[in-house]
Amino acid sequence: MAVEVGGVAPDFELKDQHGTPVRLSDFRGGRNVVLVFFPLAFSGVCTGELCAIRDELPTLVGDDETQVVAVSVDSMFAQRAWSEQEGYEFPVLADFWPHGEVARAYGVFDEERGVALRGTFVIDREGVVRWKVVNAIPDARDLDEYRKALASL
Repeated sequence: MAVEVGGVAPDFELKDQHGTPVRLSDFRGGRNVVLVFFPLAFSGVCTGELCAIRDELPTLVGDDETQVVAVSVDSMFAQRAWSEQEGYEFPVLADFWPHGEVARAYGVFDEERGVALRGTFVIDREGVVRWKVVNAIPDARDLDEYRKALASL
């Protein structure tokens, strides 16, 4: 079942690239969240997208008002190696086991391929989804759309 704009974002807890548990609900009342699902670490389009987010982060999220959180089905160890290689400072979460459970909860899991689609959810401080976009696996997302969505919060 897909998560829709205006609905409450499903809470979850996953480990980041350092093994630290991260709960979506920990940001409630404090920060907006840009939740970015991607298929696989070390792949070309995913690396390009997350490097663009890394490089554009200050213009995307402003003054600590918004937290970027990225999620894929890769293991925590793959996430860590990739994050260190690319210099990602935002949490990169492992939806490894049960495989793709969080991606399924958001309606962005590709059952045939066993990976997440390119789904992005902008979640406000109250935990409500304010914007979403879901792209096919080969199609990169447009950072200008992120800016527009965040400006509307």
